[in-house]
Amino acid sequence: MKYYCIGIKGSGMSTLAQMLKDLGNEVYGYDDEKEEKFTQKGLEERKIPIFYDDSFPLTKEVIVTSSVAVAETHKERVRAAQSEATYQSYHTILGNITKQFKTYAVCGTHGKTTTTSLLTHLLEKKNSCNYFIGDGRGKIDRKKDLLVIEADEFNRHFLSYETQVSLVTCIELEHTEIYQNLEDMINTFSTFLNQNTKEKVIAFGDDENIRKISFQKPVLFYGEKENNLYQIRDILLDEKGSSFTLFKEGEKIDSFYVPLYGKHMVYNATAAILAALELGLTSLEIKEQLNTFINAKRRMQETIINGHIFLDDYAHHPTEIKATIQAIRQKYPKKRVVVVFRPNTYSRTKAFYKEFQEALSLADQAYVTPILCDREDPKEYENVTSELILKGLKNGKLLTEETIDILQKEIDSVVAFMGCASLSHLIEKYKTLLK
Repeated sequence: MKYYCIGIKGSGMSTLAQMLKDLGNEVYGYDDEKEEKFTQKGLEERKIPIFYDDSFPLTKEVIVTSSVAVAETHKERVRAAQSEATYQSYHTILGNITKQFKTYAVCGTHGKTTTTSLLTHLLEKKNSCNYFIGDGRGKIDRKKDLLVIEADEFNRHFLSYETQVSLVTCIELEHTEIYQNLEDMINTFSTFLNQNTKEKVIAFGDDENIRKISFQKPVLFYGEKENNLYQIRDILLDEKGSSFTLFKEGEKIDSFYVPLYGKHMVYNATAAILAALELGLTSLEIKEQLNTFINAKRRMQETIINGHIFLDDYAHHPTEIKATIQAIRQKYPKKRVVVVFRPNTYSRTKAFYKEFQEALSLADQAYVTPILCDREDPKEYENVTSELILKGLKNGKLLTEETIDILQKEIDSVVAFMGCASLSHLIEKYKTLLK
């Protein structure tokens, strides 16, 4: 088969393209951005060509797919629609791949990428799995029957997937342009966990929204509360990382350490540990692997230039921003925390601007950039700007690429760039200032 992937530098599309290539297909891509992105590494390793114009021939044997960030009105989508090529959605193609393997899927409003990365890293101990991770990493070997994937709820995409075991980290209102309300989200997760999941579910039992689901499959609940099958106890969060002890119905399994920060990372690690135990790893093997874990790209990704520490993080929801700020304070208890936040969509800003104010107020100083959205029309969101967040934020200021010099005054601070929209231009300018 011959695939043409529009928006191939997007993290999900890059991952899918790599997997399609590994499966023996011809794969080509298009992207608007000519600048180097971290998602290109796997594409370059597989020698997947990337086009920046309309010169790729869209013949009838070509299957076109596109990133969810690419609008139907994009010039390449329009050209594909007018050609003899066949169009297949990203989630349909990935769904077909899940049906070819024994699939373990990680779903949840937050924590998917880290938990998928953790489980994949644990299974590398026995070199036993294929994987799809939403930070641009994917790999397929038909000799391996196990596939670990990040199952995204955006646009209800994960309803196209078929899994044997599903891990669910949490459920919270998100993607308000897609879901009517929290009940709609819970019902959609319920469908995935009951109808698309064939064997069992591993679920964070302290989450009240997960507990609202009437599960039709066996469920392994984990959490700190006593009503879980697996209890997390003795959590210790310090500058070196996070440690905890895992019990099953009062019987100690083992104590674990993970070089990650924040209680939410303890929960993510527990989900991955339970899945790894189910797949036959011993607690000793798991502990050895956890010691060497490096988190996914753009998850508190640290850079130090001339003694100045700054982070690049994917946090874009108020809950994620809160958790990341708390994690930074765990790792750097004596540093000021400065956040540079780029809002991603108008719909999310409109729905959660008060929650963004609450989350960003936990930083010592917060800077908010203009909204950067490539899938929504600002004309449909009148008066929805970053000012919605800033007007109720006592420690907040507007920041643009032209005013980034203001960050030079942030001495003895950890500067955290947050958002799912691209922050690369801002970060590169900040690096220039530090140098």
